Amino acid sequence: MSTGTGKTKSPPRIHVTTLGCSKNVYDSEILLGQLKAHKARLVDDPEEADVLIINTCGFIHLAKQESVDAILEAERLKQEDPSKKIVVCGCLVQRYAGELRKELPAVDAFFGTEDYQNILKFLNVAHELTPEHLFERRYLTTRGHYAYLKISEGCNHTCSFCAIPRIRGRYRSRPISQIVSEARMLAEQGVKEIILVAQDTSFYGMDLYKEQRIVDLLKALEQIPGVEWIRLHYLYPTTVQEALIDQMAHSGRIVPYLDMPVQHITDRMLRIMRRGGSAGRIRAIFSQVRRRIPGVTLRTTLIVGHPGETEADFQALKDFVQEMQFERLGVFTYSHEDHTAAYAMEDLPEERKEARYREIMELQREISLRKNREWMGRKVTVMIDETDATQRIAFGRTPGDSPEIDNEVILEDIPDDLLPGQIRSVRVVDASEYELYGRVQGG
Repeated sequence: MSTGTGKTKSPPRIHVTTLGCSKNVYDSEILLGQLKAHKARLVDDPEEADVLIINTCGFIHLAKQESVDAILEAERLKQEDPSKKIVVCGCLVQRYAGELRKELPAVDAFFGTEDYQNILKFLNVAHELTPEHLFERRYLTTRGHYAYLKISEGCNHTCSFCAIPRIRGRYRSRPISQIVSEARMLAEQGVKEIILVAQDTSFYGMDLYKEQRIVDLLKALEQIPGVEWIRLHYLYPTTVQEALIDQMAHSGRIVPYLDMPVQHITDRMLRIMRRGGSAGRIRAIFSQVRRRIPGVTLRTTLIVGHPGETEADFQALKDFVQEMQFERLGVFTYSHEDHTAAYAMEDLPEERKEARYREIMELQREISLRKNREWMGRKVTVMIDETDATQRIAFGRTPGDSPEIDNEVILEDIPDDLLPGQIRSVRVVDASEYELYGRVQGG
């Protein structure tokens, strides 16, 4: 950048903080790629940065509070060094831009989701961008052997508890050719595992092609050399079709992992939550998947304490968890969010929500421990994520574990040739609720 005095100013040093889900990680990686391509210097330490960028989450109360705390920490650093600039972007801004501008005057600029071009213009590092080619400069922040791949933006569902459609807009699929080009680029960079993310992955293609095309997309991705594992996140119960289950059952690269958040199980609560479908359909999908895909890992998420949830509804949910014996389960307490349909309903006491959360989690801990102990003495395939040669220890994941959110495999006395990104056979020697312990086998 020119200073107007004949001297060239050094490129800005930029630190990016990413909060929220894997879709936010993807957005930050697109932004980082553009910054790096336009000579900005990316730094890991916020105290060393000239510009602090915070990509926020605005989904539920805890996520919003985490985002606000990160902004306040940036303001503290700016008080120590007033030359610093603070840029806040993402979902929280998209949802509460007006309020944030009033409450956080030390922030220099606010931008919504995917507003890469205006962020770069504000920083005076770039001008015109071609949105369909942004991925070509993507800068990975995950470990180099796995990457998230966002296949669509927005959501058409109207779930009572969720403000995502208001924040992100209606569902918009990316073209298959563009997604495949990005996946090919990732594979050439050494990525072994592609993790597909969207608000509703199984709905992919309906807006663009007038029919669901997730199976066609998967078939195209399976042809890319170097991609060993393909993982799907966020399938929606009303949009999962038999063709998708067929493709997963016959694929050698799609990991046997079904991530389908159901949120609740009684028909009454599904209606209140505006989820569509029925308890019968949910059970039928899980049953079919268990029957058709050997060794499949079932993952779901639940919400407890939603307005209208009775003791009978909650007991039915507990019975469902006991019945299904999920390998992976996440539970959230309902967050009373404005701009959602449920906000007009009477909120349940926090103590009741927390008590229900603890009950479900305790039940799931018992299930998870029992299932993990069944692996003892057996061999399992593991993707190596991290190694420590000094301690001779490594951390990895089975095909049934997604990074950051699921279980991990802890390996001791590792061989000298063990490296991140390798897929190795491991014999399980011990197990706890959320970890397997094992030793790498030869070959």
